[in-house]
Amino acid sequence: MIDFQTNPERYRHWRLKVDGRVAFLELGVEPRGGLDPGYELKLNSYDLGVDIELADAVQRLRFEHPEVGAVVIRSSLDRMFCAGANIGMLATATHPLKVNFCKFTNETRLAMEDASANSGQRYLAAVNGNAAGGGYELALATDHIMLINDRRAAVSLPEVPLLGVLPGTGGLTRLTDKRHVRRDRADIFSTLEEGIKGDKAREWGLVDELVPASAFDDTVVQRAAEFAARSDRPGDVTGVSLTPLRRTIEPDRVEYTFLTIDLDREERTASLVVKGPDGPPPPDPEAAAGLGADFWPLRLARELDDAILHLRVNELDIGTILVRAEGDLDLVLAHDAFLLGKADHWLLREVVLLWGRVLRRLDVTSRSIITLVEPGSCFGGVLAELILAADRSYMLIGSWSGEGGSAAGLVITDSNRLAYPTWNGLSRLETRFWGDPGSLAGALATVGRRLDAEEAMAAGLITEAYDDLDWDDELRLVVEERASFSPDGLTGMEANLRFPGPETMETKIFGRLSAWQNWVFQRPNASGEQGALRRYGSGIRPEYDTRRA
Repeated sequence: MIDFQTNPERYRHWRLKVDGRVAFLELGVEPRGGLDPGYELKLNSYDLGVDIELADAVQRLRFEHPEVGAVVIRSSLDRMFCAGANIGMLATATHPLKVNFCKFTNETRLAMEDASANSGQRYLAAVNGNAAGGGYELALATDHIMLINDRRAAVSLPEVPLLGVLPGTGGLTRLTDKRHVRRDRADIFSTLEEGIKGDKAREWGLVDELVPASAFDDTVVQRAAEFAARSDRPGDVTGVSLTPLRRTIEPDRVEYTFLTIDLDREERTASLVVKGPDGPPPPDPEAAAGLGADFWPLRLARELDDAILHLRVNELDIGTILVRAEGDLDLVLAHDAFLLGKADHWLLREVVLLWGRVLRRLDVTSRSIITLVEPGSCFGGVLAELILAADRSYMLIGSWSGEGGSAAGLVITDSNRLAYPTWNGLSRLETRFWGDPGSLAGALATVGRRLDAEEAMAAGLITEAYDDLDWDDELRLVVEERASFSPDGLTGMEANLRFPGPETMETKIFGRLSAWQNWVFQRPNASGEQGALRRYGSGIRPEYDTRRA
């Protein structure tokens, strides 16, 4: 099992140091520290285990170090920043592991950019030597790239000439859409094994600053201090410690504090149940900070994030996730209003941003997502995003026969139109009703109202509503039908349908990544016995099928 939970005391590849308003993340990959013993992580090359540590550090810096306004990524190796994704790992890993590795790497880079854009925590890359492939892509995810000017250090994206694949963690997209490198120059750059160095790298926009070797360390510290001085993060408060999640993993069940997963391997489903809070929100943000990692929205977001990653990587045969929410809807709405009403506080801002990242991780998870709204559900505000993120949603009409009690209900709030954009830059409500402003206006007119099944159907917020006589049979048919389809076909269909509307750098990254993962990476030119990945480092040139397909 691959575990995404770690902490700085367990890091093998990164060192985190905080010095006042600046943090330093230093990469020194342990060559024998890969997730699989079949390859060696030479020259600061990385695998999924290295990225798990980086993702943890990025998250901890946002929550545990509110005083930090700038983060420097640097290398502990002389003349080598990072050689990128490990070729031995890419050549020998299963296709699903390669896919999930590349997806997680993209999400981690985007989390860095999210911190820069929304949290006042700017990232700088101190490139003290060669940055190749994914190593340069790591630098591209920062705001400011400083390249040592020692006549040797270069940046490169050599995947096409060396490996027969593409810079798959957003490299090509960031060149053109983020750094605005001219496309003909980007073409030349991406076909040069040796990359580009010095004045040309700066002239072409591949780096932001050239620094003489004699002044490199001092200039990095100075530049980071300048970025940190412009941050709005508070310098005089204590952060929230991200304590380990309380989690029990059994063969067919994973249990957290506010979330459970039950697996039905015959039906290939995961029943994921999130639980609402057991009390009202704290009276003020300081009291929320006092709760630390036990603050309900923070703990549930972290648990849901871990659950998504666990299902992605460790439960490949599970094709459908059935999402339920149990608890007091009024308490969920109170927490939702508390988060939105105090979003200028550093901690609550981070919790809202974390929920945004977790929901976007769900958006690009290759599983069918079906949300079920039943009596006792608490889909309101932030939890209503789980309805809007689903491929389909079903709601029970009325209550269960013979049990009495209240009917199922859901509530859309202002947070659903303001707080949680998906990868296309729109809210999930805007995405749901793309090109249909009348229906969007009708849905927004329900904000704050508790909707029963008929009202939710009329507002276009759910897919279908069934009474309790038909509920079990209809859901059984949905699940059986889903299980009968090709998983590959479903993955492609769902990925196409989840992002209507405008294209962004992020939707381009994930769309192009899908093409790269599911076509280029499986072609014999890359992965065949005579392909570039297999023959890399052997001294034998790859043999290519020269037909353009």
